[in-house]
Parts: sequence; C-alpha cells; structure tokens
Amino acid sequence: MKRHLGVACLAVCLALAPIQPVQALTVFDPSNYSQNVLQAARALQQINNQIRSLQNQVLMLQNMAKHLERLDYSSLGAIQAALGRINLLMAQAEGIAFRVDRTEQEFARLYPKEYAATVTTDELARDARGRWEHSMDALRQTMLVQAEVVQNVEADSGELARLLAESQAAIGSLQAQQATNQLMALSTKQQLQTQELVAAQYRAEALERARAAAAQEQARAQFDRFLGDGKAYTPLD
Repeated sequence: MKRHLGVACLAVCLALAPIQPVQALTVFDPSNYSQNVLQAARALQQINNQIRSLQNQVLMLQNMAKHLERLDYSSLGAIQAALGRINLLMAQAEGIAFRVDRTEQEFARLYPKEYAATVTTDELARDARGRWEHSMDALRQTMLVQAEVVQNVEADSGELARLLAESQAAIGSLQAQQATNQLMALSTKQQLQTQELVAAQYRAEALERARAAAAQEQARAQFDRFLGDGKAYTPLD
C-alpha cells in the first residue's frame, strides 16, 4: 500500500515540475566544410590571376612607353646648315654658272666655234681675258667647295660617333629608329656634298678645256688677220 502511494507521489511531482527546453547541439559536417574551403581557395586563385594580369598589363604599357619615347638628340640642324653652306658656294659661281640658260649664253659668247673675218684684235683680247677669268673663277670655287667638304667631314666624324652612341643607348624602338634615320641622313648629306664637289671639279676642267680650244680658234683668227688678203704689200714700179 505504501509502495503504491510513493509511486503516485513521484508521478505528481514530475507532472508539476516545470518543463526545461532541450538545448540545440552543434553538428560538424566535414563534407560541407571541405566544399567551403575549396571555394575559398578557388576565389583566392582567381584574385591572384587578376593581380598577375594587371601586373602584365602595367609592364606592357611601360614597354610601350619606352618604345614610343623620342630621341633627345637631333643632327638635322647641323646637316642642313652644312648643305646650305655648300649650296651657297655653288650658287656663287660666276661666268659659266650652274644654270642651263646662263651657261648656254656665256659659252656661245666667249667660246665661239669660229670667229668672223671682221673680228678685231680688241675683241679677241677681250674674249681671251673673259675665258681666263672664267677658268680662274671655276678653280677658285672648286677649292672653296673642297675646303668646305673637308671641314664637313671633320665635323661628321664627331657627329657619327654621337649618333652611334645614341643608337646603342636607345631604350626603345622609336629611339633606335630615329637614330638610324639620322645616320642615314648623315650618309645622304655626305653623298650630296660629294656630288657638289664633283660638279665643281668637272666645271673647272671643262672650262679649262674649252679655253684651250677657244685659244686655238683665236690663234687661227689672229693668223688670218695677219695674213689678210695677201695684198698687204704692193711693190713700187
């Protein structure tokens, strides 16, 4: 009887006691964790790839900037000035100048193929003097051009060394190309001034040969004047 009463009291106590909530337990999922780690690693790899791509683009832009950088040195002014001095000397040619119209006129006047029978001694002497002046002017001009070319060659030696140094120190394709272009311009300038010198020398030689040929014609004309018509002396009866 007492046993049944105790059981009944315990049941009542349990029924009247407050009910406590069951706390939730954290459950570790290895599969989910590994997937999260893998996704984070992939995201980090993508970020690293983007950083390397940006670095490569920056390097490419820097290289492009180097290739587009201009050369600080220019020899164009010196080349133009040297050619200008030679052209001025060539333009100062007197007598038989380097012009077709003037050359033809002066040559026809002072270097005739044949003198007329009516030519006077004064005319012959004047023409001979004019031809001598032409030859002297041509020789003088040739020597001036030669002197200018020699001076230019001396200056070109330093210019060539400077351009070679600039070409070797070029940091990009544009600087190297500009240095190469200036080297080609220097070579062209030397060829042009050589042609000018050859023209001056040929002019002097041609005038000297023409003077020699004209002297022969003048001698013939003077001899004919000396002989006259063969009736200069008339014996007395």
